[in-house]
Formats: sequence, C-alpha cells, structure tokens
Amino acid sequence: MPLIWLRFATLCYGVGLLYSLLLLAKKEEWVGRIAVPVVGLGMVFHFVSLVEIATLYGYTDLLTIRHAESALALLLIGIFFALFARYKTTSQGLFIFPLAFLMTFGSAIAQRPPEFGSPMVRSGWIVTHVAMLLVGYAALFLSFIASLLYLLQSRSLKSKQPSGIVSRMPALQVVDELGYRSLLWGFPFMTIGLIVGSAVAQQQFGASYFTDPKVLLSLLMWGVYMVLLYTRWNSGWRGRKAAYLATFAFLAAVGAWAANYLSRVHRFIAP
Repeated sequence: MPLIWLRFATLCYGVGLLYSLLLLAKKEEWVGRIAVPVVGLGMVFHFVSLVEIATLYGYTDLLTIRHAESALALLLIGIFFALFARYKTTSQGLFIFPLAFLMTFGSAIAQRPPEFGSPMVRSGWIVTHVAMLLVGYAALFLSFIASLLYLLQSRSLKSKQPSGIVSRMPALQVVDELGYRSLLWGFPFMTIGLIVGSAVAQQQFGASYFTDPKVLLSLLMWGVYMVLLYTRWNSGWRGRKAAYLATFAFLAAVGAWAANYLSRVHRFIAP
C-alpha cells in the first residue's frame, strides 16, 4: 500500500512538472489553476506513504537511498507550500516541481524490501545523521532556487522587459534575503549531520572512511557552504556574487548526493 500512495503522489507531482514546462512556454494559465491543489494532494499521498512505511517496517526502512530521496522530495514540496503561503507566488515551482517529480519517480520504480548488512543502521545516530543532512540539503537547494530567481529577475529588470514570470516574483531584496536565511537555518543541520555521520563511520570503518568519495565530496560541500555563509555575513556579498557561489555550493551538494552510489562507507544500507 505505501508504494501505491507514492505512485499516486508521483502522478500528482507530474502535474506540477507539466506546469513548470508550460510556465517556461508562457502557456501555463489553465494548468496553473489546478497545479497547486493537485500537488498539495500529492504531498498528502506522499506523507501517508512514508508514514505507512515507518509503521509497517520500522523507521530504519526510511534510511535506504531511495526512501531518503523520497523524503527529500517531500521536504522540497513542503518548502514550496511554505513559500507559496508567505509570498503568494508559484515561481519557485519552476525548479522544485521537476526535481521533486524525478526524485519521487525514481523512488517509486526502484523500491524493494531493504536488506540491512549491519545492525548499526538501527542506531538512533544514523537516524539523526540522515534527518539532519536532509534538512541541510533542502536548505541549500532553497538557497540555490533563490539565487536562480535573483539572477532571472535581475537580468529581466536590467533589460527593462520583465516577463510574466518575473512580474509574479517577490522583490529582489526579498529573494536575496530568502537565500541568506535558508543558509543560516540549514548550515547547523548540515554540520551536525556530518559530525554524527563521521563519528559512526569512524567507529565502524576506522580512519579509512576519510578516503571515501562520498565523505570527501561532503566535506567539500560543507566547505563551500561555510565560505558562502562567511562571504555573506562578514564581507557583505549580495546579489550576483552570492547567487553564483550558491550555485556552486548546490553543484557540490549534487555531487555529494550522487556519490552515495559510489561509496563504500554508505553501503551498510542497501540501495
């Protein structure tokens, strides 16, 4: 049953994907009227799916790569609705909907009963590690969205030909502040998640865990994250500079996430 709910959610997110594509083509009017409520319904299905998985198989079942992707997609959809409630705009859906659909679709077609190679996975430390990093990833992605919206709006305003999308966006200052605050909230979660994960990996694998590609890319991501925060806080970087650095930080996060499939350390959870 959880997989059925997840597939319903994927279909609903597909409407959001269609809305994003039509938004680029400036033909989104009729889809826009139904996209938000349909995606909201998908969010409900998605949440029910994850709750049922945790209830039927235990919360540790959510720690597989595919379920973690599903949880991150749900978190991103939650961010969309938080922004929609605050700013009454759907422009952030241009980036959130396609990613949420792809992550949920991948999770829906690849799920199978998990195989745990180590009892360590049942430790609460692993739960903390995964949960903290998911919030950190979501915050970094939100900062990336804000940077893209800033660059789009800035370019449109400079050309003095604002498009329909730009006219529905919050002011430049609001977008810039949104990116900064998402970094402030996400950095502590990312840091705690990495510290907890390092402690568990050190106990299980010894010092060799440090050479794992996933670990190295995660440290690079954290370093870029810290530089981004420092430059905004101490050096007063705003606007384009901050947007470009946020984009680089997001690419580092994508690399760190993709390294899950190459990692030795993270094979204690079956993909």
